[in-house]
Amino acid sequence: MKQESLFSNQPENTPLASRVRPQDLDQFVGQQHLLGPGKILREIIENDQVSSMVFWGPPGVGKTTLAEIIARKTQSSFLSFSAVDSSISKIKKIMKQAELDREIGQRTIVFVDEIHRFNKAQQDAFLPYVERGSIILIGATTENPSFEINSALLSRCKVFVLKALQQADIITLVENALQNSNGYGKQSIKIGDDEIQAIANFADGDARMALNTLEMAILNGEKVDGATTVTMDNLSQLITKKFVLYDKNGEEHYNIISALHKSMRNSDTDAAIYWLSRMLEGGEDPLYIARRLVRFASEDVGLADTNALNVAINVFQACQFLGMPECDIHLVEAVTYLSLAPKSNAIYKARLAAAKDVKQTVNDPVPLQIRNAPTKLMKDLGYGKDYELAHYAKDKLTTMKTMPPSLEGHEYYLPTTEGHERRFKERLAQIKAWHEQNG
Repeated sequence: MKQESLFSNQPENTPLASRVRPQDLDQFVGQQHLLGPGKILREIIENDQVSSMVFWGPPGVGKTTLAEIIARKTQSSFLSFSAVDSSISKIKKIMKQAELDREIGQRTIVFVDEIHRFNKAQQDAFLPYVERGSIILIGATTENPSFEINSALLSRCKVFVLKALQQADIITLVENALQNSNGYGKQSIKIGDDEIQAIANFADGDARMALNTLEMAILNGEKVDGATTVTMDNLSQLITKKFVLYDKNGEEHYNIISALHKSMRNSDTDAAIYWLSRMLEGGEDPLYIARRLVRFASEDVGLADTNALNVAINVFQACQFLGMPECDIHLVEAVTYLSLAPKSNAIYKARLAAAKDVKQTVNDPVPLQIRNAPTKLMKDLGYGKDYELAHYAKDKLTTMKTMPPSLEGHEYYLPTTEGHERRFKERLAQIKAWHEQNG
């Protein structure tokens, strides 16, 4: 027996996005990589071979709509859960009923919207019933399921990645809404291609946002003789502030900071400024960004530009002093400087190489000649004996050994010829040549 709460007849005053929601795959727009002719998800739905799955994608790309299409297509009971009102006891009660239904040959599909909002205990409540086949679970999430869904539950689900809609898809959806009898097909609406394009651009791949914007534009349009005209002037009031998809605690946070870091590393100034701006518009803490720039200055520029770290530290302090929005220009300055600076990761590689030796070799004692000897006993034991002070030597170099004997000859810092690091490379070569002559 199907639950009608999701699919009851829509009253005229319901949101446009609900009134014109696609009823079958032929009406569905986008996701052709999954729903095109012969594609796996289309075959699964059309052949009623649905198994537990997770739809992962940004808002407004059709996750809930697909679940509803499956509900209409399948010969199963269909239940939906939300994290707000789904207690553990409620979930278990309904799951037990689903198990009883299975014993008499009735399948149950459970749709869990925003499954990432379910806590571990709530997710665990579904697990035994998914394992036994009592239910088919369909989850929808905007967050990376590998982080947000219990691994045991996720391993029993097929993950389908839904992509943000293309502008052409959004335009199609808007035009369909204007023609659909459940939308504005029975009304006289005058809206030009430029206005539709502006809505599609503002929606940024989100069908729900596009349809909500269209609905508001028509409500606020110019009404003359029973016709409503949407102009760019009244539309511009609705699209002055574009929402930036950015989750400071989720995967998008790490994706965009990675994009910023790699753009600077690739000396792509414009891309770096763009990704920085995405973070700032999304509300990222400027001090977090500034700390990452300080790290970048040493990890990716290093001694190729000895001023890079100074710039990064100065900008970090400027962000502390000013805060947003005033410190945005300082961050752009740092990102631009670091992008254009010569690059060397020799310091970073030196640290990794030395850390590897520390972990993989025995903890050799510090050579006696470079040990501290603050007491008579320590001096009697040879601490500091034969120490040679480089300042007293003619070339400020000595033949004294400072590396543990087992690691003698190991090299960590291998300077490049980029920027100022060429000078360090030349100096290191001079030191090595001196030791070869005086060793």
